[in-house]
Amino acid sequence: MKIKKLHHVCIQTNCYEESKKFYIEVLGFELVKETPNFHQRDYNTWLRLDDFMIELQTPKSGTIFTEWSSMSSGPVHLSFLVENVRKAYNKIKSQGYSDFKVKNGEEIYKVEDGYLFKVKAPEGTEIEVRDEADI
Repeated sequence: MKIKKLHHVCIQTNCYEESKKFYIEVLGFELVKETPNFHQRDYNTWLRLDDFMIELQTPKSGTIFTEWSSMSSGPVHLSFLVENVRKAYNKIKSQGYSDFKVKNGEEIYKVEDGYLFKVKAPEGTEIEVRDEADI
Protein backbone atom coordinates (compact mmCIF):
# COMPACT_ATOMS: atom_id res chain seq x y z
CA MET A 1 0.00 0.00 0.00
CA LYS A 2 1.25 3.48 -0.86
CA ILE A 3 -0.46 6.38 0.90
CA LYS A 4 -0.85 9.43 -1.35
CA LYS A 5 -1.40 12.10 1.33
CA LEU A 6 -3.24 12.93 4.52
CA HIS A 7 -6.87 13.50 3.51
CA HIS A 8 -8.54 14.81 6.69
CA VAL A 9 -8.74 14.83 10.44
CA CYS A 10 -12.11 14.35 12.14
CA ILE A 11 -12.77 16.66 15.09
CA GLN A 12 -15.78 16.04 17.29
CA THR A 13 -17.32 18.96 19.15
CA ASN A 14 -20.04 19.73 21.69
CA CYS A 15 -19.84 23.43 20.68
CA TYR A 16 -20.38 23.23 16.93
CA GLU A 17 -20.98 26.88 16.04
CA GLU A 18 -18.00 28.10 18.07
CA SER A 19 -15.71 25.43 16.60
CA LYS A 20 -16.88 26.08 13.04
CA LYS A 21 -16.33 29.83 13.51
CA PHE A 22 -12.82 29.24 14.91
CA TYR A 23 -11.66 27.07 12.03
CA ILE A 24 -13.19 29.35 9.38
CA GLU A 25 -12.65 32.85 10.77
CA VAL A 26 -9.47 32.34 12.79
CA LEU A 27 -7.55 29.64 10.90
CA GLY A 28 -8.88 30.43 7.43
CA PHE A 29 -10.59 27.18 6.46
CA GLU A 30 -13.41 27.33 3.93
CA LEU A 31 -16.76 25.63 4.41
CA VAL A 32 -17.04 22.88 1.78
CA LYS A 33 -20.15 21.03 2.89
CA GLU A 34 -22.44 21.25 5.92
CA THR A 35 -24.84 18.34 6.35
CA PRO A 36 -27.52 18.67 9.04
CA ASN A 37 -29.13 15.55 10.55
CA PHE A 38 -26.25 13.28 9.52
CA HIS A 39 -26.58 9.75 10.98
CA GLN A 40 -28.15 10.95 14.26
CA ARG A 41 -25.73 13.92 14.48
CA ASP A 42 -26.91 17.52 14.30
CA TYR A 43 -24.09 18.25 11.84
CA ASN A 44 -21.29 16.67 9.86
CA THR A 45 -19.29 19.41 8.18
CA TRP A 46 -16.29 19.49 5.84
CA LEU A 47 -13.81 22.36 6.07
CA ARG A 48 -10.83 22.80 3.73
CA LEU A 49 -7.52 24.64 3.84
CA ASP A 50 -5.64 24.11 0.57
CA ASP A 51 -5.58 20.31 0.16
CA PHE A 52 -6.16 19.47 3.84
CA MET A 53 -9.63 18.98 5.33
CA ILE A 54 -11.27 18.79 8.73
CA GLU A 55 -14.45 16.79 9.22
CA LEU A 56 -16.27 18.55 12.07
CA GLN A 57 -18.91 16.44 13.82
CA THR A 58 -21.43 16.95 16.58
CA PRO A 59 -22.28 14.07 18.93
CA LYS A 60 -25.04 11.63 18.14
CA SER A 61 -28.41 12.66 19.51
CA GLY A 62 -28.64 12.35 23.29
CA THR A 63 -24.87 12.06 23.88
CA ILE A 64 -22.11 14.46 24.88
CA PHE A 65 -18.41 14.04 24.11
CA THR A 66 -15.98 13.83 27.03
CA GLU A 67 -13.47 16.67 27.29
CA TRP A 68 -10.24 16.48 25.32
CA SER A 69 -7.07 15.82 27.28
CA SER A 70 -3.41 15.95 26.29
CA MET A 71 -2.98 12.98 28.64
CA SER A 72 -4.89 10.66 26.28
CA SER A 73 -3.13 8.42 23.82
CA GLY A 74 -3.45 9.22 20.14
CA PRO A 75 -3.12 12.62 18.43
CA VAL A 76 -2.18 15.44 20.79
CA HIS A 77 -2.33 18.52 18.57
CA LEU A 78 -2.67 19.84 15.02
CA SER A 79 0.21 21.97 13.78
CA PHE A 80 0.04 24.69 11.13
CA LEU A 81 2.96 26.47 9.50
CA VAL A 82 2.81 30.26 9.10
CA GLU A 83 5.28 32.87 7.85
CA ASN A 84 5.09 35.02 10.98
CA VAL A 85 4.18 33.52 14.35
CA ARG A 86 3.77 36.87 16.13
CA LYS A 87 1.42 38.18 13.45
CA ALA A 88 -0.69 34.99 13.63
CA TYR A 89 -0.71 35.16 17.44
CA ASN A 90 -1.82 38.81 17.40
CA LYS A 91 -4.61 38.04 14.92
CA ILE A 92 -5.97 35.23 17.10
CA LYS A 93 -5.71 37.38 20.25
CA SER A 94 -7.52 40.25 18.52
CA GLN A 95 -10.42 37.92 17.73
CA GLY A 96 -10.98 37.28 21.43
CA TYR A 97 -9.21 33.96 21.91
CA SER A 98 -7.10 33.80 25.04
CA ASP A 99 -6.66 30.12 25.90
CA PHE A 100 -2.96 29.83 25.01
CA LYS A 101 -0.55 27.28 26.41
CA VAL A 102 2.15 28.91 28.55
CA LYS A 103 5.71 27.56 28.58
CA ASN A 104 8.35 29.14 30.79
CA GLY A 105 5.98 32.05 31.40
CA GLU A 106 5.57 32.80 27.67
CA GLU A 107 2.74 32.19 25.20
CA ILE A 108 5.14 32.39 22.21
CA TYR A 109 8.30 30.41 22.72
CA LYS A 110 11.40 29.28 20.87
CA VAL A 111 11.73 25.64 19.90
CA GLU A 112 14.82 24.54 17.97
CA ASP A 113 15.25 27.10 15.13
CA GLY A 114 11.81 28.70 15.21
CA TYR A 115 8.97 30.01 17.31
CA LEU A 116 5.55 28.62 18.08
CA PHE A 117 2.46 29.02 20.19
CA LYS A 118 -0.43 26.73 21.06
CA VAL A 119 -4.05 27.82 21.35
CA LYS A 120 -7.01 25.70 22.38
CA ALA A 121 -9.90 25.57 19.90
CA PRO A 122 -13.42 25.86 21.36
CA GLU A 123 -13.91 22.06 21.48
CA GLY A 124 -10.51 21.61 23.15
CA THR A 125 -8.24 20.64 20.26
CA GLU A 126 -4.75 21.99 20.82
CA ILE A 127 -3.65 23.98 17.76
CA GLU A 128 0.08 24.59 17.32
CA VAL A 129 1.16 27.46 15.07
CA ARG A 130 4.83 27.56 14.11
CA ASP A 131 7.13 29.41 11.73
CA GLU A 132 9.78 26.79 11.04
CA ALA A 133 9.08 23.67 9.01
CA ASP A 134 12.33 21.89 9.88
CA ILE A 135 12.19 19.44 12.74
